[in-house]
Amino acid sequence: MAELRYFVIASLDGCIADAAGNFDWAAPDEELHAYVNDRMRDVGTYLYGRRMWETMRYWDTAPVTDQTPAVEADFTAIWQAADKVVYSTTLSAVDTARTRLTARFDPDEIRELVSGSARDLAVGGPGLAAHALRAGLVSELEIVVVPTVAGGGTSWLPAGLRLDLELLGEHRFASGAVDLRYRVRR
Repeated sequence: MAELRYFVIASLDGCIADAAGNFDWAAPDEELHAYVNDRMRDVGTYLYGRRMWETMRYWDTAPVTDQTPAVEADFTAIWQAADKVVYSTTLSAVDTARTRLTARFDPDEIRELVSGSARDLAVGGPGLAAHALRAGLVSELEIVVVPTVAGGGTSWLPAGLRLDLELLGEHRFASGAVDLRYRVRR
């Protein structure tokens, strides 16, 4: 059965971007990038807020040549093979393949998407994830904590959210990053 997952790379203080909106400190090295590829390989649909889609849309036309690192070429293929749903009230159109635009987050629609899917779905972007988390739609949360303190910025989790979690796995990287994967207890 498919599930809705929320995966992020964040600082030790829980930020996906610092106060200036930068997230260059979260760029994965080759080892982490390969791990992310493996974690995203079984995702059939990505659910994005506008800002996350604008960041990720690079992969729709990312150049793949003989000079492209293997992990980047792999992620390009993974991302291009998946469907995308972009939630935005400000966009009038989307220009990436396999992508549809919707203005309103509808928990019942997401439940139907998940129940009708043979592959997992992933929610991207903390604003959209907050809606999915509060609606009880997310089954799994995964955070890769990088060895950086951002000192404030965009939190990966919404304020006031209470969830009981079960640790499913952990993984350490040579860079000092740590992956923590949790299932939401219902």
